[in-house]
Amino acid sequence: MTDSAPSSAEQPPGTPPPSPFHRLADFVALPRLGGLALSPDGTRLITSVATLDPEGRKWQSALWEVDPAGLRPARRLTRGAAGESAPVFTPDGDVLFTTARPDPAAGKDGDEPTPALWCLPAEGGEARMVLQRAPGISAVAVATGSGGVAVVAATVPGAADAAADEERRKARKDAGVSAILHEGYPVRYWDHDLGPAVPHVYWAGALPAEPEPGASAAAPEWRDLTPDAGPPLGAGEDIALSPDGRFLARGEDVPDGTAGRRSRLVLTEVATGRTQVLVDDPEADVFAARFSPDSTQVVCVRESKSTFAAPPDFTLLVVDLASSTPRDITAGFDRWPSAPQFSADGTAVYFLADDDGRHALFRVTLDGGAPVRLTADGAYSDLQVARDGSALYALRSGYDTPPVPVRLDPQATGQDPVPLPNPGTITHLPGTLSELQATAADGTRIQSWLVLPEGASAEQPAPLLLWIHGGPLMSWNSWSWRWTPWVLAARGYAVLLPNPALSQGFGQEFVQRGWGEWGGAPYTDLMAAVDAAEALPEIDRTRTAAMGGSFGGYMANWVATQTDRFRAIVTHASLWHLDSFSGTTDSAYYWEREFGDPLTEPKRYEQNSPHRYADAIRTPVLVIHGDKDYRVPIGEGLRLWYDLQKRGVPSKFLYFPDENHWVLTPGNAAVWYETVIAFLAEHVLGEDWQRPGLV
Repeated sequence: MTDSAPSSAEQPPGTPPPSPFHRLADFVALPRLGGLALSPDGTRLITSVATLDPEGRKWQSALWEVDPAGLRPARRLTRGAAGESAPVFTPDGDVLFTTARPDPAAGKDGDEPTPALWCLPAEGGEARMVLQRAPGISAVAVATGSGGVAVVAATVPGAADAAADEERRKARKDAGVSAILHEGYPVRYWDHDLGPAVPHVYWAGALPAEPEPGASAAAPEWRDLTPDAGPPLGAGEDIALSPDGRFLARGEDVPDGTAGRRSRLVLTEVATGRTQVLVDDPEADVFAARFSPDSTQVVCVRESKSTFAAPPDFTLLVVDLASSTPRDITAGFDRWPSAPQFSADGTAVYFLADDDGRHALFRVTLDGGAPVRLTADGAYSDLQVARDGSALYALRSGYDTPPVPVRLDPQATGQDPVPLPNPGTITHLPGTLSELQATAADGTRIQSWLVLPEGASAEQPAPLLLWIHGGPLMSWNSWSWRWTPWVLAARGYAVLLPNPALSQGFGQEFVQRGWGEWGGAPYTDLMAAVDAAEALPEIDRTRTAAMGGSFGGYMANWVATQTDRFRAIVTHASLWHLDSFSGTTDSAYYWEREFGDPLTEPKRYEQNSPHRYADAIRTPVLVIHGDKDYRVPIGEGLRLWYDLQKRGVPSKFLYFPDENHWVLTPGNAAVWYETVIAFLAEHVLGEDWQRPGLV
């Protein structure tokens, strides 16, 4: 066979690259859109765009305005050195956003700024700070009718007000105390320690108008709506205000057994602080509440608790505030709805759900009709509903496009909207995207996405990279800057993105096929997908590799112990010793529901833990792990690395002391891709090992 893969080296300096994916410096510099906000009159659409800062050491966000009609080019609104994000409109059309800009009134001797709430006036002019609290503001909600504002800020237990909070923080700092005393589980979350401060929700009321020159600004209310919020998770950030400003709805974390947690839905009357429980289901988590336009109902997500026998299931509940009676509006819908919002007239609910390798937009009426899918291809997020009912707006992504803003019809089906003018559109990809079908051993259909590099043909077949998704309860359906197949396609690889058992969007039974048996159907489904890809004339089946992160890293490890068909394995943030992982991860109770107590029900741990089959590994392995990863703690990567080394397996360990489950800084992201490319080039393409220059 002819070796068609180009060299893995970067394009020479000064050479115009065929696409931004051919040079890692160009790739990490691409603009990245996130978040969306629609003005009350529907004439303005705001998004946050992250680009490299002048030093190229971090991504820095700014607010951009997009024309909802698609006629005018997008324009940049903010240029703060600290970056701006989380835009939301007030009823008057002002734009609120969070930023860690220094307060102009603080002077040079002010403390290091933390995220505060700023306001960009509708009529234009300079932004001004409107709400600040020493530890920073982490979330904001606006009553779309009254204009009242609620914010989330971390507060030390026992501090009655901001002054007391600051005094307690200062006392810890002055005494050199960093210790945290825990009296409940959990103690960590993703990449940070919990406590001693926990989130509280504060009512700020109507934001003060900009004062006249020389006058002092009016003080906000800063009334704590969650005074009883305590460790470990506090009041959380899952909050919503009713349009009339009378009520705050939020998911409240409560104990579930001796070391578990679950979420229930509570409603707080803003004026009095009186709180009542709306939905408290001992067998489910309830969250993501949103109010109806008339403030009389909320819609929320109910996620049933997984058990040893069955995975979770999701549905949408509509709750009448007067009676506190929940009603299931997606009963019998064999997909997992999320991010619900009422229609403009309150007669229907829009929601998102994974469906057959897409993340689609659905509409369901409140009169008992079945959900209707409105979009064709693509993955949608950040849905915005125009108040006059004329349109919907969202960010659309897919493996053919990063997130870009689009306009949608509120009722039409089969939509595939054209992007609105924006700074994040990519005009050229180094290959083609197609859908691939395979059949598992039990006859189940396995859906995959396949990226073929430019030039791949029967005469010049491309090497194949199997890329396994994480989760495991997710699916390949949307653009990811961390897992971008086009970087590998630009170097000549075909990239296979399969959705095996445990993937969502294919029905409850499809998830059940792999429940508690990660090494069973998920593995054989992956191999069936690889078989289907390798049968294509454009694929060189003699040069294949496999890689994955998180659960995908677990599967990459499992693949390494079960077969020698791949020339190389790349495993990122991966599970290696299931018993050890289940007790040290940040939410151990979640995984124990599926696998059982390892002391009394060890079978699933023993059957599915890759470490027990370490002696079978013959394939070269690249291990990647971040020290700040609390979801899959660093001990998993360290033990995997030692087990490979002592067995003489050709292996390398790319270690990030200051990264978490992901790799979030531009320099480290570039090194991540550079190391993966070099490792694959050595073992798949037969090139000499080229150690990345900065590691």
